Amino acid sequence: HYGPTENTVVSTCTEVECQIHTDQAPPIGRPLPNTQAYILDKHLQPVPIGVPGELHVGGVQLARSYWRRPELTAEKFIENPFRPGGRLYKTGDLARFRSDGQIEFLGRTDFQVKIRGFRIELGEIETALGQHPSVKDNVVVVREVSPTNKSIIAYVVSRNGKPLDSSELRSYLKEKFPDYMVPSAFVPLEALPLNPNGKVDRRALPAPDLSSQKTDRTIAAPRNELEQ
Repeated sequence: HYGPTENTVVSTCTEVECQIHTDQAPPIGRPLPNTQAYILDKHLQPVPIGVPGELHVGGVQLARSYWRRPELTAEKFIENPFRPGGRLYKTGDLARFRSDGQIEFLGRTDFQVKIRGFRIELGEIETALGQHPSVKDNVVVVREVSPTNKSIIAYVVSRNGKPLDSSELRSYLKEKFPDYMVPSAFVPLEALPLNPNGKVDRRALPAPDLSSQKTDRTIAAPRNELEQ
C-alpha cells in the first residue's frame, strides 16, 4: 500500500509478486476505488509514461485541510483540473507510470537539486544505487565542497558487511546515468543515522573525505579564454 496521511494513509495498492529474478523495485500499484492518482509536471499537466513527475492524489478520503494552517492548506490542497469541484493533494513524492499502468515511486521532489546547470533528482540515484546487489541501504545528498562547488555524495551501507568498492559503484551508475548524476564520493557506513521518528537524519551524515576517493575523471586545464 501507498498513501500519505492527508489521503487517509492508503491511496494505491498492488500485489507484490516474487522479485528474485529482477532488480526492479516493486511498484506502488494503482489507485483504490473512488480515488484518483495523477503524475503531473510543474504546470499541472500529465507527464508521459516513464517520465517522472509529482504524484497528486484525490478522492473521497482526502482530508479537508490542515488544522489551523490555512496557508499550508492552500499550498498543498489544490483544485482538481480534471474533475470540476474536486480537489487534489500535492504529495511531494516523485513517481512515474510504468508501461503496465502501475505507479513506480522514485523519491521526494524536495530532494531535487541543481548542480552546474543540471537539474537532478536525488531519489532516482538512490533508487538505482539501492538495486546494486552489494548495497543494503543508501542515501544521496548534495554537499557544498566550496562556495562555488557542489558535489553529489552517496552514503552506502553494505549488504553483507564486506567493504564496498567505490569504483564498482561508480561504474554501475555510469551505465544508468550521465556523468553529472554520478556521485563524486561514496561514503561507507555501518548504518544510516536515524532521527526519533525513524527517518534518515541527513544532518547527522558525516562529512566526506574527498581526497581519498578514487576517480577515473581527468581534469583538463582551460585551453583558451572561452573555456576559462
